[in-house]
Amino acid sequence: MANFKEIMSRPERLTGGHRMCAGCGGTIAVRNVLKALNPEDRAVIANATGCLEVSTFMYPYTAWKDSYIHNAFENAGATLSGVEAAYNVMKRKGKIDDTYKFIAFGGDGGTYDIGFQSLSGAMERNHDMVYVCYDNGAYMNTGIQRSSATPMYADTTTTPAGKVSDGKMQNRKDLAEIIASHHIPYVAQTTFLGNFKDLHEKAEKAIYTKGAAFLNIMAPCPRGWRYPTENIMDMCKLGVETCYWPLFEVIDGKWLLSYKPKNKLPIEEFLKPQGRFKHLFKKGNEHLIEQFQKEVDDRWEQLLKFCEV
Repeated sequence: MANFKEIMSRPERLTGGHRMCAGCGGTIAVRNVLKALNPEDRAVIANATGCLEVSTFMYPYTAWKDSYIHNAFENAGATLSGVEAAYNVMKRKGKIDDTYKFIAFGGDGGTYDIGFQSLSGAMERNHDMVYVCYDNGAYMNTGIQRSSATPMYADTTTTPAGKVSDGKMQNRKDLAEIIASHHIPYVAQTTFLGNFKDLHEKAEKAIYTKGAAFLNIMAPCPRGWRYPTENIMDMCKLGVETCYWPLFEVIDGKWLLSYKPKNKLPIEEFLKPQGRFKHLFKKGNEHLIEQFQKEVDDRWEQLLKFCEV
């Protein structure tokens, strides 16, 4: 593990000047994951279609300092696994001497939903690559439509809250658990807390663990979640302290809890600052918050059992 101060001082591998929104969680995730790369190592980046792709790569201009491949929504996992396989062949034949790492980035739409098939295939084949999901809980790039990562009762453009609907009616898919069921070497869930130490440590493990690795990073979207842009770190902290977004690792099948709140906060603390949940706080909707709390509590208890805590 590299010295944390040294990691923070490494040059940026995603440059400024791109067109992502101010306060976007996606670019914060990318910048900090890429800092986990050793400076002498080179990388090939695959990027599923989404906010990140359309705003950081406007041909012929790019914000990426590493080799970059724009994929369709559905095939980032397949594309990068093919590149990794070709690299191994060329390495064996002595045609490449440099060390390359292979990292795919995708939002929850391109990861949980449209790209899941190729992601699952890449993980099952155990390619030496990292897939990073920057999870902002909806299809933000195309107008804030619900995805399977969207939490229950969220108000989106395709699950509008109103007189006939309470927002999205289904529970959020637990993708980290699904990927862990592929029995790959490394899976982790993290977000932006304090000095980013948890994210950096997990990103470095993911990149330098031999075989397939998956990182799920909660990356709040001020536009879609409807909270003040400057409050992104508060949103991440509340997600963790309420156990909506617990921090954990799965290393060679062993579940490890990264953080257990001393005083678990009620889910209202996470929901109330977000405009997408404002309807839950209207009189008569108390039972909806109770249902949301029950789902969070059930998943938290299940995670504690997995981690044998």
